[in-house]
Amino acid sequence: MPARGRDCPPRVGRPGASGSGRRWAGKGRGRGVASPRRARGRGRPGGEGDQGGGGGRGLRKRRKAEEGGTVRERWSSRPSRMASACIKITKYFLFLFNLLFFILGAMILGFGVWVLADRSSFISVLQTSSSSLKVGAYVFITVGAVTMLMGFLGCIGAIREVRCLLGLYITFLLLIFIAQVTAGVLFYLNMGKLKQEMGGIVSQLIQNYQDGQEDSLQEAWDYVQAQVKCCGWASFYNWTDNAALMNRTNITFPCSCKRREEDSDTLERRGFCEAPRNATQSGNSPEDWPVYREGCMERVEAWLQENLGIVLGVCVGVAVIELLGMLLSICLCRHVHSEDYSKVPKY
Repeated sequence: MPARGRDCPPRVGRPGASGSGRRWAGKGRGRGVASPRRARGRGRPGGEGDQGGGGGRGLRKRRKAEEGGTVRERWSSRPSRMASACIKITKYFLFLFNLLFFILGAMILGFGVWVLADRSSFISVLQTSSSSLKVGAYVFITVGAVTMLMGFLGCIGAIREVRCLLGLYITFLLLIFIAQVTAGVLFYLNMGKLKQEMGGIVSQLIQNYQDGQEDSLQEAWDYVQAQVKCCGWASFYNWTDNAALMNRTNITFPCSCKRREEDSDTLERRGFCEAPRNATQSGNSPEDWPVYREGCMERVEAWLQENLGIVLGVCVGVAVIELLGMLLSICLCRHVHSEDYSKVPKY
C-alpha cells in the first residue's frame, strides 16, 4: 500500500467535499481574501473595503464637529451682542446727559450775565460798589461758557465715538468739577465777609443820598425799598445819618420808604417827600415819618438766600451730571479703544 504522504493529493475544499474539507476551506477563506458580501458591506458609505468604512465614520465625525461648532458660535456670539447693545445704551445716555449739561451751563451763563446787567434789584446796588460780586459774576459766565462747550464736545464725541474728543471731554470735565467745588467752598467761607461788605455799602449810600440827583445807585436802592417794603438797612433809623434829610425843618422822609397800599403804584419813589405838619409837631423827627419800620437787611438776606439756593441747586445738579458724564465717557472710551484692536485680523 503506497504511502499517503507521497502519492495522495492534499485535501482541498471543493463542492461536494466532506465537512472537514469545508471547514478547512472556510478557515482558509477567512484568513485570506474577504468575501464579496463583506467587501460590499464595507464599501457602501464611501469606497471599497476598509477605506470606505473609515470614510463614513470620518464624515459623521465632521458633521458632528460642524454642528457643535455652530452651537458654540451661537453661544459665543450672545455676549458680544449684549456688549454692543450696552454700549449703544451708554452712548445714548451720555448724549442725553451732555444735552442736559449744555442746558445747565446756559443757565449758569445767564445768571452771570443777569448779575452784571440787572439795574432794577439789589444786585445793582452791590455791583457798582463791590468788586467781589463782579468777580463772582465773571466766574459764573466763564464756568457757564466752558460747561456749554464741554456739553457740545461730549455730544459729538458720544455720537461719533471719537476717542480724542472723549479724552478731552473727561479731562476738562474733571477740571470744571474741581473748580466748582473750590468756588463753592470759598463762597461758603466768605459769606460773613460778603454780609459785612453789603452793610457798609448800604450805609455809605444812605449817608450820601441826595434829593433830585440822577444816580443809578440811588435809583436801585429806592427800587429795593419800595419793592421789599422796608426802610434803611438795619432799621429806618439809618436815615438819620443823612445830613441833608435831618436838616429839614418840615417832616421829610425817603419817598421809597412810605407805607402805601398795594394798588397805589403812582406814588413817588425817588428823593424826599414832605408830610403835612400838625400844630403839635416840630422839627423832623423820625418817629413822625409814615414809613416802614423794618430794615431791609433781613429781607435782602432772605431774597439772596432764595436766589442763591436756586443757583446752588443748579450747581449741585451740574456736579452730579459731571460725575455721571465722566463715568459714562470712561466706559465708552474704553470700548472704542478695545473695538479698534478687535478689528485687527488675527492669524
